[in-house]
Amino acid sequence: MAFLRRIENQTLIAILLSALLAAVFPAPFLKTEILGRVFLRLLKMVVAPLIFTSVFVSVARLRDLRVIERLGLRTLLYYLGTTALSVLTGLLLVNLIKPAAPLNFSGVPHLKTVSLADLLLGLFPENPFRSLARTEVLPLIFFALVLAAASLRAGEKTESLRNFLEAANEALLALTRGVIRLTPAGVFFLVGALVAREGLRPLLSLAEYAGTVILGLTIHGFVTLPLLLSLLARTPPFTYLASVREALLLAFSTASSSATLPVTLEVAEEKACIRPEVAGFVLPLGSTVNMDGTALYEAVAAMFIAYSYGLSLSLSQQVLIFLTAVLASVGAAGIPSAGLVTMTMVLQSVGLPLEGIGLILAVDRFLDMLRTSVNVWGDLVGARIVQRWLYGEG
Repeated sequence: MAFLRRIENQTLIAILLSALLAAVFPAPFLKTEILGRVFLRLLKMVVAPLIFTSVFVSVARLRDLRVIERLGLRTLLYYLGTTALSVLTGLLLVNLIKPAAPLNFSGVPHLKTVSLADLLLGLFPENPFRSLARTEVLPLIFFALVLAAASLRAGEKTESLRNFLEAANEALLALTRGVIRLTPAGVFFLVGALVAREGLRPLLSLAEYAGTVILGLTIHGFVTLPLLLSLLARTPPFTYLASVREALLLAFSTASSSATLPVTLEVAEEKACIRPEVAGFVLPLGSTVNMDGTALYEAVAAMFIAYSYGLSLSLSQQVLIFLTAVLASVGAAGIPSAGLVTMTMVLQSVGLPLEGIGLILAVDRFLDMLRTSVNVWGDLVGARIVQRWLYGEG
């Protein structure tokens, strides 16, 4: 059947089948989780070098530094705007619903605090090779941008460098396509292990909080972003959604926008008709900078913790949460549960205790899967909008 030959349909079937089987027979999935982790490692293996080469090649292909300035400014404008809209949606909903839970802070992990200074310094690599080894995405993107811009300014003398990195980018894309073929199998074991380990009971105990986050993500993902796509890119939103669904399904199953990036690039260029120079610039940057779902979740979680303590935050305090959530989401790594770390910034901005994070740990993984899908969907919408702004193409 043609339906079963499509990898995105195989992935969807794998998600549903693994969840069903793991709920009935959890033990085998706990033993085979390592197979899912192998798939995840294969994806992560190509992330850092692919980000570097794709950003460099995308900038180098533009050939004109003035075009780079236009592309960068429009991309950042879109990312900051949609992140702000997502946080505003979350704050409006949480003020209406006011979710709260009994206090229970057992087993709270020790989390590293991230400051605004850390976020700013993190943009600039001390050693690009160390950033490559550690998959530090923001400094990698910065180095790729400035190196590509410098090579364009240097002219013909650096043509060999551009040719080498373009060849490396093609090889990495070919490797990525091979890994992508393993997606249904990898997703089957990842989702099965998650359901076998967690089940659905943790979600029920925090239904009001989880429901608020899910409602906010639904509004942003199915109302705000499609509306922007329709108005700014003149693109039918749900047709576009169908063309990129493979990346969204993988984002849901892995809860990692960075691990999903190779697939996101693939579907953007091959199925959504995004120009390679736009996709290669906008999507790698978005996998780290554009975290709409994470920012919304952090704002709702902070307010939920405040309500659980019986606290009522003033308008100025909520504005501070708004600003901090937008900035903190920029520093959230594209890996599972990274939002828990940057959320310490949001809590500290208004004096809420970090121990409150213990309230939300039980359902964080499930919500992480949903918010990562929204993050990746926002990146793909951004790629189409930026392409429209630059080239007039929908």
